[in-house]
Amino acid sequence: MSVIGIDFGNESCYVAVAKAGGIETIANDYSLRATPSCVAFAGRNRVLGVAAKNQQVTNMNNTIGGFKRLLGRKYNDPHVQNELRRIPYKVEPRPDGGIGIRVNYQDEECVFTPEQITAMLFTKLKDDSFKELKAQINDCVITVPSYSTNAERQALLDAAGICGLNVLRLVNETTATALSYGFYKQDLPAAEEKPRNVIFVDCGHSALQVSACAFHKGKLKMLASCAEQVGGRDFDFQLADHFSNEFQTKYKIDPRTNKRAFLRLLTEVEKLKKQMSANSTKLPLNIECFMNEIDVHSTMQRSQMEELCAGLLQRIETTMKKLLKDSNLALEDIHSVEIVGGGSRVPAIKHLIEQIYGKPASTTLNQDEAVSRGAALQCAILSPAVRVREFSCNDVQAYPVLISWEDGSQRTEMKVFEQYHTAPFSRLLTVHRREPFTINIHYEPNSVPFPDPFIGSFCIKDIKPSANGDAQEVKIKVRINQNGIILVSNATMVEKKESEEPVTPPATANGEQQSNASQGEEAPKTGEPMDIQEGSDDEQTRNDTKSDTDNSGGGGSWTQRVSRWFTSSDKKKKITSKSTELTIEGKTHGFANTDLANYHELEMKMIANDLQEKERVDARNALEEFVYEVRGKIQEGGELSSYIEPDDASKICLQLEDIESWLYEDGENCERNVYKDKLSGLHKQTDPIRARCDEYSGQEQAFTELGHTIQLTYKAVEQFRAKDPRYDHLTETEILNISEAAQKAQKWFEEARSKLVSVRKTQEPPVKVADIRHENQTLATCTNSVLNRPKPKPPTPPAENKESQQQNGGDQTKDQQQPDGNQPKDFTEDKMDVE
Repeated sequence: MSVIGIDFGNESCYVAVAKAGGIETIANDYSLRATPSCVAFAGRNRVLGVAAKNQQVTNMNNTIGGFKRLLGRKYNDPHVQNELRRIPYKVEPRPDGGIGIRVNYQDEECVFTPEQITAMLFTKLKDDSFKELKAQINDCVITVPSYSTNAERQALLDAAGICGLNVLRLVNETTATALSYGFYKQDLPAAEEKPRNVIFVDCGHSALQVSACAFHKGKLKMLASCAEQVGGRDFDFQLADHFSNEFQTKYKIDPRTNKRAFLRLLTEVEKLKKQMSANSTKLPLNIECFMNEIDVHSTMQRSQMEELCAGLLQRIETTMKKLLKDSNLALEDIHSVEIVGGGSRVPAIKHLIEQIYGKPASTTLNQDEAVSRGAALQCAILSPAVRVREFSCNDVQAYPVLISWEDGSQRTEMKVFEQYHTAPFSRLLTVHRREPFTINIHYEPNSVPFPDPFIGSFCIKDIKPSANGDAQEVKIKVRINQNGIILVSNATMVEKKESEEPVTPPATANGEQQSNASQGEEAPKTGEPMDIQEGSDDEQTRNDTKSDTDNSGGGGSWTQRVSRWFTSSDKKKKITSKSTELTIEGKTHGFANTDLANYHELEMKMIANDLQEKERVDARNALEEFVYEVRGKIQEGGELSSYIEPDDASKICLQLEDIESWLYEDGENCERNVYKDKLSGLHKQTDPIRARCDEYSGQEQAFTELGHTIQLTYKAVEQFRAKDPRYDHLTETEILNISEAAQKAQKWFEEARSKLVSVRKTQEPPVKVADIRHENQTLATCTNSVLNRPKPKPPTPPAENKESQQQNGGDQTKDQQQPDGNQPKDFTEDKMDVE
């Protein structure tokens, strides 16, 4: 099982994986690390990634790109309407007010949601990861812009669910970048020291994100994050508008009236922009056959581009200054400024960074892959399948959040999360109610780049008054989860009852103290919080809990227990509490479970159809390739023309021409089995021709090998006759046997060659290559078994045996040489070792 991190960008995606003790960015089927965020529909199949991007100009209406900015939004959203002016494909409103993308798929008009299109792209990334890693892809972490709202985050989760990905966490792109930077740093300050504050500037294709982060050893904490909808594409549009105005005056053509021409212009100005980042001289722009068969030419210089984009640079400068204010950092507190994203390569942006923060732009990180690497690190940290050293990430909530409810005729509203509040986090609220009520959660007005600040509406059910008719205490947990989504995660009703029971008088003073110790110490525990909020320290959680609406401390556990004792003259009053889980019905953004299940089933069908279509196209291509290959080989002068009769060759060529015509007419969209049957029929006619070619081509080599084996055998017999010492251990009978075998093989050799002289190549050969090799193997086996037999070892002479015994340390020999035994044994052994 593998864990991956996906950087889902507006223009392209990157996938990184943790393996071999490090993080790697994997390549797609085009050996590229970047996979374009494009999905295309061509006839009966889907085209994803690089292939879709390559046909964007020719298949403009059915190629979908830039759909990331449509996730989680409504058709009437002003942001969407602004995007539609730049989108070449058809977009229409859905019955629920959402966005529908109309394409032609399998010769039918189909409407897909942006979530479905995103799921198709994720399917491609998942398939590329499987091919690269040769392992099942289950867990993943997907990056999301820090400015994304609840609706956009939920839409991305829905898209991942449609394609079957298990998302461990949605992580902000700014946080992933910071994690990629800090995880491998060994010189970070300790927890008790002053943190290292780093500014990250991420200028991507469609947006700018600037964030401040404080690092300690093994820990990072996001301080603030600001964003602006300005990216590399905005510079491209600015340049394209400039050239469109110029061409309108110079050539009397307006590319903005022709979608295909404008797409070509955007491609060219993007190349020009990249060249101007490296060159300050004047650079040319040339496009052949641009519109109405007119070639267009122009030039531009970097200084001229900066003048045209002055408004964009001003918005970038404002965003950077806002971060400095929100993070409460002084210039001397900033350690460095790291840049990522393709748009950050613009020299004017680097100049702004140095001017505002007083630090030059640092390129420690890989500007394109840093986000995906951080996502893969986060996935490895969260997944139980990978062991990673601990590194904690404290993220922030980008926008302030309000909560409100109706209290009779009065509406109560309060701020539950401030801007840049720690996330994940839980807030425990306590209210008193006699009946069910509804809680509304929304962003603070005018604080989000979203027309509707609504987050969710949650109805708390099953609330009933106490036995006395009083309001019950209800504890509600409002949570920012690990995906940055805000919701009511839990609601509990606490019922309290009083009861009396006899008092057992204390036997002694010591006994009374023991009773108080065993019973009365339960009371202080009721002041503890009901839960420990994720993403915060225990002390911080207690402080947050004490600041809730009733300041009651919320106490107790989920089971019955004693909360307070009151002592009377002869009886004790005991207050018991019982906690009951309440039902929550939430209405928020995202698809219903039934819709998600239907979309998932449809995606699985499309995946199966893609596989079936690929097999069909492969079968068709195999038949087409076979037609061209065989026809060229059996025609006159071809490789197989000598092995087939001219009449038979003409018949096969006519048949091949008929199949070729059929492929481009009626047979263009047939099923796979039709192509396979036709290919099988052609193989039956052409395989015998190929077999004859292989036989006649291989015979010469086989005969040469057989003749070589015969000559070696004769040579060995002659050497034996000449008393060669290598063969003096062989007998005369053995030599006669191999000589007869060589003569027999030579006779077969001559007869086989004579049979082949009168046979034409268009006929089946009377002698097969396998027969020749069998004869050669038989002779070689017979000869080698005799000639390669090793000589027997000569007998050992007695003198040599005696000397050997002396060298092997025979003490007995030495003792015999010293019959008197006066010489010590040790002396004898030492002498033997020396010898």
